[in-house]
Order: sequence, then structure tokens, then C-alpha cells
Amino acid sequence: MIPYGRQDITQADIDAVVSVLESDFLTQGPMVPRFEQRIAQHVGVNHALAVNSATSALHIACLALGLQKGDWLWTTPITFVASANCGLYCGAQVDFVDIDPRTYNLCPKALALKLEQAEKNGRLPKVLVAVHLCGQPCDMQAIHAMAQRYGFKVIEDASHAIGGKYQGEFIGNCRYSDVTIFSFHPVKIITTAEGGMALTNHAELANQMNLLRSHGITRDPAQMTHESDGPWYYQQIDLGFNYRMTELQAALGFTQMERLDQYVARRHQLAKRYDDLLVALPVTTPWQHPESYSGLHLYVIRLQLDKFGKSHRNVFERLRELGIGVNLHYIPVHTQPYYQRMGFNAGDFPESERYYEEAISLPMFQTMTEEQQDEVVEALGATLS
Repeated sequence: MIPYGRQDITQADIDAVVSVLESDFLTQGPMVPRFEQRIAQHVGVNHALAVNSATSALHIACLALGLQKGDWLWTTPITFVASANCGLYCGAQVDFVDIDPRTYNLCPKALALKLEQAEKNGRLPKVLVAVHLCGQPCDMQAIHAMAQRYGFKVIEDASHAIGGKYQGEFIGNCRYSDVTIFSFHPVKIITTAEGGMALTNHAELANQMNLLRSHGITRDPAQMTHESDGPWYYQQIDLGFNYRMTELQAALGFTQMERLDQYVARRHQLAKRYDDLLVALPVTTPWQHPESYSGLHLYVIRLQLDKFGKSHRNVFERLRELGIGVNLHYIPVHTQPYYQRMGFNAGDFPESERYYEEAISLPMFQTMTEEQQDEVVEALGATLS
């Protein structure tokens, strides 16, 4: 089976992890700060905080931005459920903005219309989570302008997008957002096995997220309510969580970062080759915005179902039978039973639902060979014929 994504682990990665295993620190040592500094320098942001998952990063970002009961978080339906669930964790309510039919990201025009109506109804969002689907950035300049006008905060869910660029600058620099989130799950562009990171240019947000990732505990005398009792002393000054990243994970991520640009460049080579090989098939290949340089975590095609006599499910299952590990990213969040119990219904976000009816993620990973890619295309062509 050719997987839709997979990690690339080198001897340098293994040596780095073994070195930590042989050191004095398996957690809360020097590697996590080194990894954070490495990413912050690479993308050009002031603060980077490593955590145990991107979901945890989304959660503490929402809390640091003050999201709470009575507030609204908006995001796109075409994302993993974590992009919406983070609002629910804070007691807020969640709503969605339909996608752009070309980028599959949150549509700025739909957002503008929804904000205009929400202002009249007194239901403006406090936080918007803009998801860079497949690694292609949203129209962040337009989103930022609307955030300034309507007064909401912006989180970039860049779980797919490390190594990508927007307007010539690395995603993660938070030029148009309050916080950016990265994911280091094994199928992502670089991995720490499990892990995530929250990035910001605001010292106050960084300090708050730092507290929240480690039980709300501080050893900084400047943050304490009274003079320290001694060198052993700490205070819990907020209700936080155990969201820390381990030294083992950070060591793996640090060495993976050495190959980040190489990984993304290889994904672009594979995507271009897919574009060329699929041109004669009844599928729509991914459109790339000229102002973006996608991280290309995923290569999603849309089936032109009116041009052949098979269903979406038929094609998906046949490709799996042929050893092609296709996947589908994602099931629209508002169609999930948990969200339907909140009042969402099929038909609420039609562009997202059309996408779901046609989308298939083809295998895409940095060590993929041209022979494997040819096998994918051959199987797809035979299935659609």
C-alpha cells in the first residue's frame, strides 16, 4: 500500500533522540527551547511555544485570547474537528464560514457577508480560526483587514503549512494574525511523533500560553503574588494543563527542521508532476494562488463525477483495493453528529458539501518516488476509465 503520507526518519534523527535518552533530561530540559528558537528564527516570529499537539496549541491560544462562555469562534467546515473543538473547550459557541471553490480555504467574500449580518445581530466572533488547508495559506491580508474592522482575533491553523509562504514571507510570522499553530504529527511535513507549536509576536500572549501549557505554574518571582519562599518555590497562578512537549520530541523536530525547505521543494516537484500526469483525466487538480507558496501537505483532486459512471465511493474503494492509500480531507465538521445536535444541518454550507462529495487526497510525501507516483496515476486512470 502506498500511503497518503508518511514520515521520513534519518540516522541523524535517530542519533538526536538517542542523545537525549543518554542525557540528564527527558523532559523540561534544553532541547525544547532550542527547537522553539529554531522555528521562531526560521519563520521570523518573536515567540514560539512547543506543546504536545496542535490541538493543545489551539486550545491554549483560544484561552490566551480570552475566548469564553458567551463568545463565538468561527472557522471553516473543511478542516479536522480540532479547529472547531478548541472553541467548545473554552465554553464558546462555534459557527462556520463556507469555503472558496478554488482554494478550499475559508472564503473571504463569504466571511465579509457573514460578518455584516453578524454585526446587525450582535453575534460577531471573538476569534476566527483560518485554516491553511493542504498547506495553501488563506487570504490573510483580507482576513486581517476584516479583523481590524470588526474587532475579532485571528488564529492561523497552519497545521498543514510549515515551510510554506504567503506574499513571499514564511507562514508563521504572524504578520496578519495574533497566533499561528503548527502540527508535527507523523503525516505532516516535519514530525516530532506527536506535537504542535503556538507562535505569536505578542509577549503577553506568549506568557499566558506558557503558563497554560504547564498547569498554570510559574517559578518567575515577578509573576508571583508575594516574595518567593525559597529556591524550591513555585506558584499556580492560573488553571493550566499538562501540554508540554518532551525533550525526545523536540530533538527529533530540531533535526527534521534541517530538511524542511528540502521537503517542501520535493513536494512541489511531485505536485507539478501530478498536475502534468493528470491533465487528461476527468479530475480537477489543485489550484494555487499566485501570492502563495503552499507547504503542500496534501494533494487533493476533485472527481468530475458527471464525466464517468462511477460514484465517489466506488473510486475511493477501488483505489484502496489497488494498493493506493488515498484518504479524504475532510468530512465537513458541521455534518458530524456532535455538531448536528447543536443545530447544524446538511445544506448549511453548500460549497463545503460539494467539495466533500468529490474530493480525494492522493499520496504525497517527501520520499515518494516517481515510480510510486506513476503507480498512483495508473491506478487512478484505470479506475476512472
